[in-house]
Formats: sequence, C-alpha cells, structure tokens
Amino acid sequence: MTGTRTAPTALLVAALTVTLVLAFRDGNSHRDPAGLFGRYAVCWLLFAAAVWSLRRVPVRRTAAVVLLGGIVVTATGLTAQPRTSTDSYRYAWDGRVQAAGISPYDHPPRDPALAPLRDDWLFPSGAGCAGADRVRVPAPAGEIRCTRINRPAVLTIYPPVAEGYFLLVDVLSPDGSRHKPFQLGGALFSLGTTVALLLVLRGRGEVRWAAYWAWCPAVPIEAVNNAHVDALGALLTVVALGIVTSHRCWGGALLGLAVTTKLLPVLAVPGALGGVRRIRTAAAVLLSGAAVTAAVYLPYALVSHGSVLGYLRGYLAEEGYDDTSSRMSRFALLRLVLPDSWTLPALAVVLSAVVWWVVRRGSPERPWSGALVVTGTVFLLLTPGYSWYALLLVALVGMDGRWEWLGVALAGAATYLLSPVIGDGYTVGTTAYAGAAGAVLLGWAVRRHRAGSERPTGRGNGSGNRRDGRPWPVRHDE
Repeated sequence: MTGTRTAPTALLVAALTVTLVLAFRDGNSHRDPAGLFGRYAVCWLLFAAAVWSLRRVPVRRTAAVVLLGGIVVTATGLTAQPRTSTDSYRYAWDGRVQAAGISPYDHPPRDPALAPLRDDWLFPSGAGCAGADRVRVPAPAGEIRCTRINRPAVLTIYPPVAEGYFLLVDVLSPDGSRHKPFQLGGALFSLGTTVALLLVLRGRGEVRWAAYWAWCPAVPIEAVNNAHVDALGALLTVVALGIVTSHRCWGGALLGLAVTTKLLPVLAVPGALGGVRRIRTAAAVLLSGAAVTAAVYLPYALVSHGSVLGYLRGYLAEEGYDDTSSRMSRFALLRLVLPDSWTLPALAVVLSAVVWWVVRRGSPERPWSGALVVTGTVFLLLTPGYSWYALLLVALVGMDGRWEWLGVALAGAATYLLSPVIGDGYTVGTTAYAGAAGAVLLGWAVRRHRAGSERPTGRGNGSGNRRDGRPWPVRHDE
C-alpha cells in the first residue's frame, strides 16, 4: 500500500526530470526564448503536481522521497552548458584574476593590462565571435576578438565571499574544465540547502515543505545550469535562520556571510529580529553579522585600488532602479496604480511598514516566516527582471511552507525570457508580477479562512489545540 501511494509522486518527479533535460538540451534563450519559457512552464506544472501528490506519501518516507527527487532534479542542470545566463563566465574570470594576484575590483575584463590572462574559451576570436552572447573587445589591427563575459567594460559587482568562492573554484579546477566546476558547485549548494531544510523541518513534522526547494524548476535552471552564486547565499541564509533562534551570534555571523555573498540575503535580517524584545538579543545578531561583513571586506579593501563595491551603483542605474518612468519592468505594480513620481516614496513607506511589522510582530521561533514576507514584498515592489534573484525566495518558501509565494519566482522567469520577445519589459513585468501578487493574496485569504474555521471558540474541545492535534503558536517575547 505504501509503494502504491509513493508511485504517483515518483512518476511525476521522473516526468519533471525528463522535461528539464529536454529543456536544457533543446532550449536556447537566444534562438527561441518563448519556446524555452513554454518548456519551463510545463516543468512548473509538473512540479506543482509532484508536490501536491507528496501529501499522500507516508510521513516516514517523505524525507527520503524529497531528497532522492531533489538529487535527480538537481542533476538535470548538469546536462548542458549555461542556457540563459553568462554570469558564470564572469565568475571564472574573477577567479582567474585573483589567482594571478590581482584584485577583481581593480580592472574590467577588457582592460589590456589583463590580456596575458585571456584564453580562447572566455575570449574567443575569429569565427568564435559569431555567438549572440559575444561582446567585442579591443584587439590588434586585423584581428577579431570578443568575450563571453557580460559587461566586460565594467568592474565586477560581486561581494567578497562570492569572490572567495570564485578563487577557490579556480584553484581546485583542472585545466580545461570551463563552466562545469561552477555547475557542480551549484549542485552541491542546492543539495546542501535541501538537506538543511530537511533538518530544520524534521522537528516540526513538515519535511515535505523541503520539496518546494528541492523540486522547484528554478533550482536546476538557475542554481545549477546557470551556476548562479545566489545558491550559496540561499544555503547560508537557510542555515542562519535555522540556528539563529538558539544561537544568536552564530546565526548573525552566517547572515553576514550570506549578505557578503549576494547582497539580497540582507532582506532576511528583519525576520531574524522578529519578535525580539531584548536589545542584547538583537545586538548579538546585528553585531556578529556586522563583524563578519567587515572582516571579509577588509582584505579586499586593503589590496584594491578601487572601491570594493565595484559596479553596484552603475548596475542599479543600468537596470532602471533610478528611473521610475522607463519602459523596463522595475516598480511595475506600483506604477500600475500610482503616478511615476510617487513610486519611490511609496516604496519607502510600504517597505518600512512591512519591516516594522515583521520586527514588531514576527515570531522569534519562526524567523524564516518574517524573512519570507519581507523578501517577497520587496520582489513585488521592485519587480526585478532577473529570474535567479528568486532563489532566496524559493529557499524561504521551503522553510515556511507558504507555496503561494512561488508565483513570484515564476513571474521573474516570465519577465526575463519573454520581455525580449514582446519588446516591452514593462507590460510583461506588470502582467507577470500582478499574477504573482494575486496568488499571494489568494493564499493569504485561504489561510485566514482556514485559521478562522480551525481556531477553537468558547470551550471548544478543551485541548487548546488545532483539529490536527498541533498546538496553536504561542508568542514569546524576548
């Protein structure tokens, strides 16, 4: 009987795996972005069905099913070279530059001073420059030279922990391995996050929630195939939030490492402070995180001639975060209902209110819940155009179980792949994120209704527990 209950889930995970492999093998964002998104959409439907069917798997077998499914889903990302992003080429270059004893914050890739470090993989020539993702770089007269690295004329944007990871991969990788070591690193981070989620969720009896991360198509696509370093930030954030309730200093230190991997995990900090009343407790988290941040930035600041923030300010401007009237998808939902000139003030007001509510009313026993609210709200307010940013959000969904926030990750993928096809990023972003916001509101309404119908009234059954036997959460102020 147990095998019969598990079989549908196994078949759905197998179908998801096959579809992912076909998407990686046949899909190309430059030739057919709409077709590639269509394949991804099928993957998301199979993912939803697989997670739903997991409800019928016996509890004692759920963890094993989630982990095994996560292994095969993750492995699909290793079956092809990066399909929708060239960021891993910058990772490889930054690692190579550091291995040569040069700060990655001092020279852009196209700088002639770094010419001795170039090879035919990252800097092809002649016929190798025919790809749509190639960018021309200065070369001797009569020679055609280009690079696979995006934005080769600007400094790197990645924080120190990410740069340390790039250096480690370069040192450990055999010659000629190219993009594969970064994909393997992404696979290890992805599986590490799955294991961390299972450990955190085991004591709460909700290990099936880990499938929201382990089987989500965004993970093999963005964390493994495209090898985005965001996966390392997500892993560190999950571990940090998992231990911060019992070890404030260690949790804060790990959050510091997460932030200095890919700045976005700073959105988890309000969750880590949720419901905390004692200044000493909050200071343990904040000061340990600040100390780690300073410690990892210091070595790069000492050896670099330029700013260790790199291209961050230029990137924000390039991506439209300083222009509320552009046709890019930034602030799409706010601009849908407000004049452009009101967008940034409204952003500040709404975000400040959400952070205040999470810090004031959040549960100190469930810091990931507040972290998910803040992170998801920021995504809905900023409506970013890059799908891999949502890896952090997916990991937080795996901790908290509120599946409706996954629509934000799907909206990011739609915006990223379909904007070039339609030619109007603002319309695509508005439509995609509006759908995601609707899903979040629907999920909130459903949960409110269920909570109202389950909460005992009067003397009820006398137990003070939910109908499923679990106690109602008790708030503890610190």
